[in-house]
Amino acid sequence: MDMTNWPLSPVSSYYLLISLLGFAAMLIDKSKSIKGKWRIPEKSLLVISILGGALGIIAGMLLCRHKTRKPLFYIGVPVIYLIHRILVMPYLIQLLIDIGFVW
Repeated sequence: MDMTNWPLSPVSSYYLLISLLGFAAMLIDKSKSIKGKWRIPEKSLLVISILGGALGIIAGMLLCRHKTRKPLFYIGVPVIYLIHRILVMPYLIQLLIDIGFVW
């Protein structure tokens, strides 16, 4: 697979996409909370965070002022982000290098 024209690594691309999904989920949930409609379950938002979308969830929290009073979000999501940044991302990058994936 030749990825020479793609500016991001596969790992960075994944984290960008899942973070955008997390941010969109926070926007949608905030909008629905204002309108009093069905909401996105907190478990779903946390799963997105665990899958790598923590940065998008954090951005949604800050920009939308959403879930900022819930310790599970204002403490838990940044911890999840740090775990991904310090442990998971380097492992995934090294795994791609080890299997010979070139971008």
